[in-house]
Amino acid sequence: MDGFAFDLLLRWTHFIAGIIWVGHNYSSVIQRPSWRPLTGADLGNDQSARFQALLNREHGFFRWASVVAWSAGTLMLWRRGSLPGALALDGALAPIGVGMYIGTLMMANVWLVLWPHQQKVLGLKPATLEERLRCSRITHLSSRTNTMLSVPLLFFMAAGAHGGMLVR
Repeated sequence: MDGFAFDLLLRWTHFIAGIIWVGHNYSSVIQRPSWRPLTGADLGNDQSARFQALLNREHGFFRWASVVAWSAGTLMLWRRGSLPGALALDGALAPIGVGMYIGTLMMANVWLVLWPHQQKVLGLKPATLEERLRCSRITHLSSRTNTMLSVPLLFFMAAGAHGGMLVR
């Protein structure tokens, strides 16, 4: 595969994984615009194995989309020799660097905050009912944080693509 085709593959991989990742956040906001705290009745009853399998698959796509999007974006910057400048927020690479830092923060939020707590809410890890209720609030706030961070992330990605990435 020549360099142009590989760069095109990376760009589309980054784009599609980003849509899956950010789209999941937006869909959860649209589905539950006015969040109310869960109650014991919401979490107390056992869910069917089929429903649990669907939740696990959906959350798996979401989590791994963050890794694929972040990795493809980082690899694009590295292949162009722009990664050091982006990380240093150097000159015209500063917008894409800020976007990369926001994306890194969002991915860390998914893996280090949202997912460990979501596992307890979904019953994938043992937790008391009180702990599951506490974790539901944390996952809600974590998801909404990523949704709000996606707005400046997309702005800086677009700003980087329209100037910063063209300058070496």
